[in-house]
Amino acid sequence: MTTLRQALYGGALIGALGLLLWGTYQQSQAASARAERDAQLIDQLKQRSARQAASIVRMGNEMAAQRLAQQSMQTAQAGVRGQHAASQIQKQEISRNDPSFSDWGRQPLPGAARRLHERPALTGADAYRAWLSRRNALQPAAGSAAE
Repeated sequence: MTTLRQALYGGALIGALGLLLWGTYQQSQAASARAERDAQLIDQLKQRSARQAASIVRMGNEMAAQRLAQQSMQTAQAGVRGQHAASQIQKQEISRNDPSFSDWGRQPLPGAARRLHERPALTGADAYRAWLSRRNALQPAAGSAAE
């Protein structure tokens, strides 16, 4: 029986060793699959990072262009303000030095110009259309359309 026992122990040992090797093989397969999956994930993350970096650079360039545009607009605005101030000063100088200019400025507007500023309180598009059609309506020339 000792030989049979030894054979059983040997078989059990070989079976355990086989199971151990099979388990190790399965673990190595799982580890290699995880490594492949991790490598793919790393590649995806690198691509995403590169896209984000490109977007950041593009946005930085756009911001720089916008800043330059704002600066040029502010410079132009300052120039316009300066010109306006200079023209106001020039008008004040002219009105101080030229009495005919200040007399002209104090005169009331002509009747045609006053009528342009007159507008009744209108309450809609129909009222506005009616008001426009009443003002200075052109009369048909005598006999031109009927002939």
